[in-house]
Amino acid sequence: MTTGKTAPRRLSIFGSTGSIGRNTLNVVEHLGGRDNFEISVLTGNGNVELLARQAKASGARLAVTASDRHYESLKSALSGSGIAVASGKSGLMEAADREADWVMAAIVGTAGLAPTLAAARRGADIALANKECLVSAGDLFLKSIREGGGKLLPVDSEHNAIFQVLEESQRHAVERVILTASGGPFRTASLKEMADVTVETARAHPNWSMGLKISIDSASMFNKALEMIEARHLFGLTPEQIEVILHPQSIIHSMVGYTDGSVLAQLGAPDMRTAIGYALSFPRRPNLPIERLDFARLARLDFEAPDEVRFPALRLARLAMTRGGVQGAVLNGAKEVALQAFIEGRLSFLAMADITERVMDDLAHLPPAAGMDDVFSADSQARQRASELMKLDLVG
Repeated sequence: MTTGKTAPRRLSIFGSTGSIGRNTLNVVEHLGGRDNFEISVLTGNGNVELLARQAKASGARLAVTASDRHYESLKSALSGSGIAVASGKSGLMEAADREADWVMAAIVGTAGLAPTLAAARRGADIALANKECLVSAGDLFLKSIREGGGKLLPVDSEHNAIFQVLEESQRHAVERVILTASGGPFRTASLKEMADVTVETARAHPNWSMGLKISIDSASMFNKALEMIEARHLFGLTPEQIEVILHPQSIIHSMVGYTDGSVLAQLGAPDMRTAIGYALSFPRRPNLPIERLDFARLARLDFEAPDEVRFPALRLARLAMTRGGVQGAVLNGAKEVALQAFIEGRLSFLAMADITERVMDDLAHLPPAAGMDDVFSADSQARQRASELMKLDLVG
């Protein structure tokens, strides 16, 4: 009797040069690399040198830079390797059309929307690390998943934790989900102290190593606000079922409360490879080189309610969920403009929420999205209105 070797699983990694993408390639290598996986596509943006190294090391079939101006540099770096090269929006859509069983969707921002939806419609399993797919286009994205027939596998540590402990047979008994948040660098800071926050202090997350924008989003808790909206779509929840609790140790990644009073939690060291590995190997758990918890050394786990006066982003998330329609896209678009203005020194840390709320109120009349054009239109209008408000100097 002969036994055939299982064909390598085909993977595409959208956003391979970012933190999530790099950790994904690390997990892939640990789980057997080319013996078990075939890398169909890697995409990046401006870090062409790293993208080229990743493509060569993994044997990727196609490498895509989202920036057309980096096409020639990437093509030169991969000359003679046999790896195809593409760029820009058309390149990202070509990446989405390439055959892959599993797609890591880790492109930051709305640039990740179109290729991720296209991959979902094609039927790939989507490991979702792009927030905009659910925050800005949740209903449309879930429809694409259903029509394609693939699985949606959350990669954010909080949503992955809920995914692990939300028992399918007990969905009727889910009472609430509790998203944990470290509180970032300003968990105990006063409003007066937060008024003088700089980019350097905002980017210094106490537990996680992340990129600049996501680190600042974490410091303002806009990151958690977006996760609240994501959780609503991922798990079919009402806004009232979603809670946030500050947990500075980042050991409990989230919890699910049931109607019998039980609360199930997922615990682990703050390492994104846990969530990535679970999404890659689902429904089996992989063997990963993650730090094991030493409960005697941990000694204590602390919790406290978040202050929505100091962190108004949480209140804005509830407002967006209550209003529905394209308010998630509006929130995200306005926040992105405000965040960039803060990074450039044109807006204060606290004013990011002021700008975002004003834009949400100004665009509350927009109708629900019938298609992706409506999502992009809402995003565009939100960005334009946020820019106008800052020019008018209506907020500090």
